Amino acid sequence: MARKLKEDLRTPDEIRADVPPEHAAARTPELHAFIESEVLRKLKAEHHPINISVDMILSFADNPYQVIDNEEMDELVQSIKERGILTPLIVMPKQNDAHVFELISGHRRLYAAQKAGLETVPAIVCNVSRDEAAIMVVDSNLHREHILPSEKAKAYKLRLDAMKHQGKRTDLTFSPLDNKLNSSKELSEMVGESQAQIFRYIRLNQLEPGLLSLVDEGKIALRPAVELSYLTEDEQNNLLETIESEDCTPSLSQAQQMRKLSAQGQLDMDAVFHTMTKPKPNQQEKVTLPYQKLPIDKIRNYAKTELTPQVVQVFLLKALEHYCRYLDRQKDRGER
Repeated sequence: MARKLKEDLRTPDEIRADVPPEHAAARTPELHAFIESEVLRKLKAEHHPINISVDMILSFADNPYQVIDNEEMDELVQSIKERGILTPLIVMPKQNDAHVFELISGHRRLYAAQKAGLETVPAIVCNVSRDEAAIMVVDSNLHREHILPSEKAKAYKLRLDAMKHQGKRTDLTFSPLDNKLNSSKELSEMVGESQAQIFRYIRLNQLEPGLLSLVDEGKIALRPAVELSYLTEDEQNNLLETIESEDCTPSLSQAQQMRKLSAQGQLDMDAVFHTMTKPKPNQQEKVTLPYQKLPIDKIRNYAKTELTPQVVQVFLLKALEHYCRYLDRQKDRGER
């Protein structure tokens, strides 16, 4: 069975031939999802799943994806209670332990099955190498609608590392691309993101967990996060402390400034605090007054000087300052 399974995985051309014409030219996650579903369909049709105890299945050690217990999970649990698991899991025997399996595909289904109270789940046993398994783990989730930046960071790195270990082979993957393409280009065309964007995500693996969580929450954008990934561990922890105490997050320019200071060995806690508390240009609100519509004659009577927009601005600011002091004095008198 294992040998036949590997033959299936080595013939992406056969799978490509079944792709509908309207998708043939596409290099998108949608096409990738179609091919993956075809592989799983063939596996299910040609290799009968067996029932395995949920206690005998462990999560893949390098699985980059999170299993989130939310409303969608509740719906999946209910579906499994009513109809069972329709798509079998894919597992591989754990090395040096014939009675335990590592999960390649179906982490959400396994979790839902455990919540539903199932003791066994249908699974296909797949005897593949660790690199082949890593690629399958990544590919089985790349078509998901919502993938966190931290998940992309781990998944892209895991897949590229596995492909490099294989000598950039693609014949054991779900990839529909030409074998001659290099690893990053193949992954780029598969997921619909540029190679530069893929490497930006991979840089996120250098972030401390606290900062990476802020990226997942959308509080720090990708480009600033990439700049912050070049800071040392201590510098990142100092930044995280400042973010929490001052309730602020870095802009791209602030992140670039801190990276520059870090490279110069000058990014201590004071430098982090100074950079983060300095007002951002978009936070310095400006009010533009229509100069021509102001009562210039009245202002000239008070200012007693030739008026220009700059003179008017200075005069009005000083007038506001004096007026605020007057209001404070009036308030003090009222409180006596």
